[in-house]
Amino acid sequence: MTSRLNLKTLAALPPEVGRPDYDFLKTRIGIVHLGLGAFHRAHQAVYTEDALRSHGGDWGVLGASLRHAAVPGALADQQQLYTVESLGNISSYRVVAAVRTSLTGTMQRMQLLSALSSPQTHIVTLTVTEKGYCLAMNGGLDVANAEIAHDLGAPSEPSSSIGWLAAGLVQRYESHRRPLTIISCDNLQSNGAKLARAMHEFVERSRPEMLAWMRDNVRYPQTVVDCIVPAATDESRARVRQALGVDDLACVQREPYSQWIIEDRFAGPRPAWEHGGALIVADVIDYGRLKLHVLNTCHSALAYLGLPRRYTFVREAMADPELAQFLETLVSTEIAPALAPLEVQSYWQTVRPRFANPRIDHRLAQIAQDGALKLAERVFPLMISNARAGAPVHALARIVRGCLELTGVGLDAALQDGAMLPPAIRTNSSLRAAISAAIT
Repeated sequence: MTSRLNLKTLAALPPEVGRPDYDFLKTRIGIVHLGLGAFHRAHQAVYTEDALRSHGGDWGVLGASLRHAAVPGALADQQQLYTVESLGNISSYRVVAAVRTSLTGTMQRMQLLSALSSPQTHIVTLTVTEKGYCLAMNGGLDVANAEIAHDLGAPSEPSSSIGWLAAGLVQRYESHRRPLTIISCDNLQSNGAKLARAMHEFVERSRPEMLAWMRDNVRYPQTVVDCIVPAATDESRARVRQALGVDDLACVQREPYSQWIIEDRFAGPRPAWEHGGALIVADVIDYGRLKLHVLNTCHSALAYLGLPRRYTFVREAMADPELAQFLETLVSTEIAPALAPLEVQSYWQTVRPRFANPRIDHRLAQIAQDGALKLAERVFPLMISNARAGAPVHALARIVRGCLELTGVGLDAALQDGAMLPPAIRTNSSLRAAISAAIT
């Protein structure tokens, strides 16, 4: 029987496997992360690991899964160690130790609240997907959302990510009132601003006396995150076992490429993330528009057009000549005009080979989830821009049709869906008619 990755087996790993070369056992918690999925472990935790290796500091991560215990349980069984597998022309493996504690919110409520409110915690990061922000169609907090309604009624027993953050801020306010930086790492345009608005609207309804302190002491930097991280599979776990000689039930697989761009807007100290390759910049807007409307839009296109052709992975859909040509046309004739003067074609040249990476099994079904929310962010803003300028929208409309056909939602129903349609379409009859005609 193969042994598990842990502190004891770490020392005996093959020399080609990277391992933490700093005193991680003495690293105290400075970051709390909500949403302990594969993306965080393959992306932000790796940047934090490299910051710890280069500059040290008490920047250990307490990672929390708000509902599911599988990942925290696997990490606990391995003394919080896990492997990152990078799949390029030559695969590489490294063990990461930045996550020093992991827990499940539903089972360890007091521990998570204590961490969120601790004066040693300077940063909270989130990867909770688009729907985890519980936003209404006007961009504000959806107070009719069941989780938000529950959290407003029982603020000390939070369920949503917004409720957890608010509960942590309440305890900080009542105990020491030290500042906090809260960083969204999800694919939302203006993610920091949207998170800030949701938080302020929640607190306005629950603890309005805190608002002045929050405005002065809590910051929400905008970010752009970019790394293709497929879900772990039996095959990826078997590769890790072969490379390490031990089992790792918390391993993650990813592409070699990674990008993290963070607005330089912090309430207090932060790790030296730039020494792990992150970019700390004054303005992330252009980076975000390229990533969201080129990479993510093309991902959605491959998902909604590739699944009906019985493709399973992005690389398979990208190998289809017709779909590959569709993306070339989409980028050059509809995305580039909508994003001008940004260097869309240059960015696309870096994205295309990533989609074709033969080692990455990125499932189209994973990308297709939550289509209404994703298209509202990725596709409809481009359609609005082009429709107003008289530029074509037919290829973009084909993505929307593909989503509707795949989910079985009719066009009329979609046009009434506030989650899918931005207000600019719903409130402008001529724009709505033009886009409806293109989708039809």
